[in-house]
This record gives sequence, C-alpha cells and structure tokens, in this order.
Amino acid sequence: MASRPTYPFDVRSADVWKIALPASVAFITEPMVGIVDITVIGRLGDAALLGGLVLGAIVFDFIFALAYFLRLGTAGLTAQSVGARDPKDGLMHVVRAIGLAVIIGLAMIVLSSALLWVSVVTLQPEPAVEVALAEYFQVRLLSAPFSLINYALLGWFYGRAAARTGMLLQLLIHGVNIALSIAFVYGLHWGVAGAAAGTVAGHVVAALIGLYLVARHYGGFRATLEKIVPAELVDPVALRRMFGLSRDLMIRWGALMSAYAYFAAQGSRAGEITLASNAILLNMMMVSAFFLDGLAQASEQLCGKAVGANWRPAFERATSLALTAGIAISTGLALVLYFGGPVIIDLMTTSEPVREAARHYLWLAALCAITGMPAFVYDGILTGATLNGAMRNGMLVSLVLFLGAALVMQQTMGNAGLWVALNLFFLARAGIYWWSLERRKPALFAA
Repeated sequence: MASRPTYPFDVRSADVWKIALPASVAFITEPMVGIVDITVIGRLGDAALLGGLVLGAIVFDFIFALAYFLRLGTAGLTAQSVGARDPKDGLMHVVRAIGLAVIIGLAMIVLSSALLWVSVVTLQPEPAVEVALAEYFQVRLLSAPFSLINYALLGWFYGRAAARTGMLLQLLIHGVNIALSIAFVYGLHWGVAGAAAGTVAGHVVAALIGLYLVARHYGGFRATLEKIVPAELVDPVALRRMFGLSRDLMIRWGALMSAYAYFAAQGSRAGEITLASNAILLNMMMVSAFFLDGLAQASEQLCGKAVGANWRPAFERATSLALTAGIAISTGLALVLYFGGPVIIDLMTTSEPVREAARHYLWLAALCAITGMPAFVYDGILTGATLNGAMRNGMLVSLVLFLGAALVMQQTMGNAGLWVALNLFFLARAGIYWWSLERRKPALFAA
C-alpha cells in the first residue's frame, strides 16, 4: 500500500488570530439582528405583532440550527482538502453541500403548512399572535434555500481560512436585513411580513454574491462547471462521509440544546424571579459563546488543514496556540461579564428582585466563559479532524453527567447548584474530547 504523503507547514500565533478575530466579529453580530427586528416591530406598539415575530424567530432558529452541519461539515472537509493540496481546493465538498442545501430548503417550502402547524401546536400562541406568526412564517420560509446555501458557502470560505470574506458575507446578510426591515416596516407598512422580507433579502443577496466569489476563485462560472465531475459529485464514499458527519453534528446539536432546555426548565420551576434572572445571565453568557465560536473556527481550519497535510507538528502547534489564545480571550470575557454585568442587568430589567438574583449568580455565569473555552476549542479541533463521532459521543456523555450533577447539586445548593452543574458540563465536554482525541491521534497521522 502506498504511504500517505505529508505536506509540512508551520502554524503561527498570527494564523490563529487572523481567523478567530474576523469570525468572532461576524458571529457576535448575529444576536444584534434579532434585537433590531424586535425593536422595529416593538415600536409599533402592537403586542400581538411582537409576539408573532418573537415566536417566529424562535422557530427559525430551531429549524435552521438543524442544518448548521452544512457550515461545520463543509469547513472541516474543505480545510482537509486544502492541507492535502487538493487541486480543486474543496470544490466538490461545497458543491455537494450546496446541492443538499437546495434540496432541504425547497422541501421546507413545500412542507410549509405542516411546519407551521407543528409550530403552532408546540408553542400554542394566542389567536392574534398566531395570525402574526403565520404571516411572518410564510414570508421568512422563502429564505430557506438561500440561508442554507450561505451555510455551505461560509463553511467553504472559513475552511480555506478566508475568514475576512466569511465575515463580510455575514455582515452583508445582517446589514441588508436591518436596513430593509426598517424600510419595509416603517416605509411600506408591511408589519411582521416586512421584517421577514428584510431577512429574506439579506440571505438572497449574500448567497448570490457568495456564489459569484466561489466562481471567480475558479476562473468564472463556466470554468467552475467544467471542474465539477458528476461521477465525483455522487461518489458513494464521499456521500456517506458527508451524511455521516451531518448525522453526528445534528445529534451533537440536539444534546447541547437539551442541556440548555433543561437549564431553562429548572429555572422556570424555581419561580418567575429565578427564571427571569437565569434568562438574563444565560443571554449574557451566549454573547461570550458567540465570540468564542471564532476561536473554534480557527482551530477547525488549522487542525483540519494539518490532518489533510498529514503533518502532526502543525496539529499540535495549532491546538496549543488556540488554547493559549483562548485563555486570554476567555479571561477577558469573564472580567467584562463580571464587572460590566451589573450595568447590563439593570438595562435588561427594572425589577429589583430579578436584578438582585441575577447579580447573586453573576460570578457563576461569568465563569462559564473560562470553563467553556476548552470545549469550544476542542469542538473546532474535532470538527476539523472530522472526528464527529467522538464529538457526538462526548456531548451525549457530558449531557448525562450534567443532568446527574444538576439533580444532585440543586438539592443542596438550589439555583447555584444548577449553575455549577453547567460549568461542570463544559469542563466534562473538554475532558472527554481531549481523551478521545489523544486515543485517535495515531490513526489520524498514520503513514
């Protein structure tokens, strides 16, 4: 059997920051869009319209998150192609992902009535809110193929370490969305349909420009089409690998959402003050998580490239540098959350009991930035190495440990025990990921 070739390359600290910072800026803008949409509709003074928008946004966050594997999987596979000196630079991976995105997006549009029915049954909105939800849903669903295409395109750009281009595309999505939502709602008086139409327009514009940039990379649309070999596109081995990665990433996402859902449910059972204070702190924590996602993107690209190049020194160096950068970033985020938290809490609520409860648990929420950082870095490493089975299993085991820890600690520590369990959940993920990775490294770089 022929030995696997190696393509040595160096990894510098600058390589990590060059990907992590633009990606972090791009990811951190995502919560801003929801805030702007809520503000635009909220200022109309119609509670039903605002309720329909909020529920609609929740529905689409859930639906599109199920297809988030299109970005993660494409980024990991593309990074490996870059490392292996693939002359097509990962073209077949992004084309397969785009094809799958179109199929899933069109299927969602065809099944729109069924999806809306499930949403209404699950959320059980009041009649006026249901009308607004349906109006928002029918318009927003038109973005499905384009939104999913953007996932695939962003995966390709980030997988090639073109983080600045990925950042600009994401900023374009959000910029067009915000500008047109304001114009459609206030200028054309379209209500929630206007907010939805702004979102659709943002994704359409970004998808078209992204496709143009991909084609330009290969010398134009005609040259790109000539490089796509149908037999390679439907290669059974490649398709099985892509679908296997997709399945594992979906299971991993489901386990993560289950942990957050349990956390929210337990806060609800403890009363409205605990529920509200936990919600505020969890949203603050999520902002830091979006920022740390940029670090995960950097480790995914660099470690994936090292696996493709079959060069373990680069893999080890990328891991070390990502964790070192993570210590600096997560410590800074934790300090900002802890010292700036009281101001943010006071801006988010006027209820003194909720403010007091949130301040009491603030240090545990801020600590999540530090305890969660290694898990984010190893998320990226395992995705880049396409060890998604290890990541899936690690997440499932961590979920069981979290549920057990929360059950025990809440009995003695109350809500503080729930927050401690969440910190332990992050640490357990990182520990299990590290152990799984160490066992698989020899096979990753076998001659």
